[in-house]
Amino acid sequence: MLQPWQTGKIIRIENETQNTRRFWIQLPAMESFDFEPGQFVTLDLPIHEKPAKRWRSYSIASWPDGTNIFELVIVLLEGGAGTNYLFNHVTVGSELTLRGPQGVFTLPDDIDRDLFFICTGTGVAPFRSMAHHILNHNIPHQNIYLIFGCRKFSDCLYRDELEELQKSVSSFYYVPTFSREIPDDINRLVKTGYVHAVYEEICNNNIQIDIIENKRIVKPASFYLCGWKNMIDEAKQKIQAIGYDKKAIHQELYG
Repeated sequence: MLQPWQTGKIIRIENETQNTRRFWIQLPAMESFDFEPGQFVTLDLPIHEKPAKRWRSYSIASWPDGTNIFELVIVLLEGGAGTNYLFNHVTVGSELTLRGPQGVFTLPDDIDRDLFFICTGTGVAPFRSMAHHILNHNIPHQNIYLIFGCRKFSDCLYRDELEELQKSVSSFYYVPTFSREIPDDINRLVKTGYVHAVYEEICNNNIQIDIIENKRIVKPASFYLCGWKNMIDEAKQKIQAIGYDKKAIHQELYG
């Protein structure tokens, strides 16, 4: 059942990169905005007469903290009516019509296996929410791998924050990988190329061989994919090729 539309107020805006902004939205009618990490909200923007062409959905980038404030991270799309409105007409104090939370791209009740969060661009938003939620509440978990594919260093959202999180939590691994730049800072754990090589290497290193039955045994894991369709389609094929069932794969498309 969909939630009713309500009014949110922009209370803070920050540039995260050259073409990406963070928007903090407060819901004055609510004491607490309760949602599950991984869910999204839908904005009804005044950009078209038809409702279906006005609606834009964005994953919540913050985590549940008991307040009525949440964060969105949004990239400016060339020719995109929705993002151009948000970047050129919305300021601190502006009001937006929205509804949510919505979506089932959420964590399992029992995290009994490794989690691979694989993303590109603003697809990092739900995984930032999930990782902080797990770690803030000391939810029992195995290893968490956040593998973030970017073209250039300047595209890497929340980089300092996620690097600090990795330093403080031994079970959290943050691995950004860059397809169009080569890192010159050897003190940072980064990769070059695409996300696929990263999770393939980790998974293949964890495979055991059953000598009696002469077969490969993969380590239990769940894969969460968020980003462009091409990345997700390729990842699903490669993850199953490693030996995982398609039921282990969860996805959230955008674009």
